[in-house]
Amino acid sequence: MEFAVMTEISIIAHLADNAFARRLPDGLTTAQFAVLNHLLRLETQQTIGELARALQVSQPTMSSTVKKLEEKRLVTLVPDPDDRRIRRVSVSPAGTKARNKAVKALDATKSEPAVLSQKEWKQLLPLLNRLRVSLDSAR
Repeated sequence: MEFAVMTEISIIAHLADNAFARRLPDGLTTAQFAVLNHLLRLETQQTIGELARALQVSQPTMSSTVKKLEEKRLVTLVPDPDDRRIRRVSVSPAGTKARNKAVKALDATKSEPAVLSQKEWKQLLPLLNRLRVSLDSAR
């Protein structure tokens, strides 16, 4: 049963990621959105290494993503107050706007026919959160 559930979640994640990518505005990629969303959700700055671990990608991949975000002026790299050799990724005001615009574009999918009722979505979210926390703690 667990394998069947995880298979469904994997397929849903792939389909959702593709649908998500089609709706992202202004040439924002899903990887770039993930960085902006992660930092804004946690209301923090993080190093490239911390972001790479959190988003399960290699450090060179994250460096490339952050560089592209920096070129778009959606993030800035700021020196760590405790160790000036370390740079932290900080979302710029333009990055906050881009992330919010993306969220709004994704929320527009609410106008599409509902597969699940609002009640079903509310029931599903706590279960998915528990599963995510469990999988995250096991890595």
